[in-house]
Amino acid sequence: MDDGDYKRYEFKKAMEELSKLTGRGTELISLYIPPDKQISDVVQYLRDEFSTSSNIKSKSTRKNVLAAIESIMSRLKYYKQPPEHGLVFFVGHIATRGDQTEMYTKIIEPPQPIQTFLYKCDSNFHLEQLTDQLREKEVYGLIVIDRKEATVGFLKGTKIEVADYEYSLVPSKHHQGGQSSRRFERLIENKANEFYKKMGEISNTTFLPVIKDVTAIFLGGPGATKEYFLNGNYLRDEVKAKIKDLFDIGYTDESGLHELVEKASESIKGMRISKEKDIINRFLREIKKSDGGLGVYGENAILNSLKMKNLELLIVSDSIRKIKYFYRCPVCNAEKTFTNEPEDQPLCDEDNTPMDFEREDDFIEDLYKMSEDSGTKVELVSEDSDEGRLLKTAFGGLAGILRYIPENQINI
Repeated sequence: MDDGDYKRYEFKKAMEELSKLTGRGTELISLYIPPDKQISDVVQYLRDEFSTSSNIKSKSTRKNVLAAIESIMSRLKYYKQPPEHGLVFFVGHIATRGDQTEMYTKIIEPPQPIQTFLYKCDSNFHLEQLTDQLREKEVYGLIVIDRKEATVGFLKGTKIEVADYEYSLVPSKHHQGGQSSRRFERLIENKANEFYKKMGEISNTTFLPVIKDVTAIFLGGPGATKEYFLNGNYLRDEVKAKIKDLFDIGYTDESGLHELVEKASESIKGMRISKEKDIINRFLREIKKSDGGLGVYGENAILNSLKMKNLELLIVSDSIRKIKYFYRCPVCNAEKTFTNEPEDQPLCDEDNTPMDFEREDDFIEDLYKMSEDSGTKVELVSEDSDEGRLLKTAFGGLAGILRYIPENQINI
């Protein structure tokens, strides 16, 4: 996992955590500081807010808001200027069990520059500017069409989205009784032309507003239909210029979009979905080998391989959210770790003494550190693709490729 992938994983996890937090009242402060904002100006702004907040009628709300502002100002003393992309503070008393609250602080250096200074005191944290940064940047347009139906959509990273589906009223070429063959052919061509015009308008309306964000558009369909649609006067020049390649496919409904992406990912290797398909397919080829191959999966097998420094590649689903719990024996100092929180207090294997909870770590972060220590490459795979879903459902979201096969290697 390169630093970019790792930071994106941490950023996405932080957004999920923050979105679940609430306050008892309007006590949660969201502060966005753009990179060009002077820290001294921010501190002065907070002093003014502190003065204003001193007039809050509710005693508990007033106390908590003032404490949050003081906390932010004390932390800003360590910054001469904002980092390269700015700084975001989420501070306040969050609701816990019953009527209890506890002070919460999260400071984020975002992956992209903050555009607007923002101070909000509310019952939730305001995440709009940050969640927008999670938007997938690798976007492809998709069109599948024949005379019967057509579908327009997007490939965003590894996720396929349908934007529009239309069923045509073009008659089949089966001759209808009572009509001349030539007249019937004209009727078919006119109806087909009307359908192509309609799909051209839908495609233009779908892609033109976001054309600058679209890397390329793929066009698919059976036979010569796609070429006829492309070469006709149906698409705006800006949309037509983005069409990178045409593919022969058998379906033109939503499943046709998936078939189109499959074909495109085989021929265009720079796409993220192509990279993920290659990674998962390499792993699947290994585990299908008669000798067990170099494929390995399951928590225990992965952890053992990392400890042995025998894992060349670690494949992780980016949707895994696990905590590693650490317990220590107060008598002999022995340690136990769990990836699921124990229902009962664990006992020491040495002297049967009840063990004390010591700390908890993010399981994926722990794997990343172990991978760094053992020289293992880490690849994050999205669950939006078929391969990503297979990794999560069939292999628990963890898989790997070994450097060599140990004599006693067993998949768990």
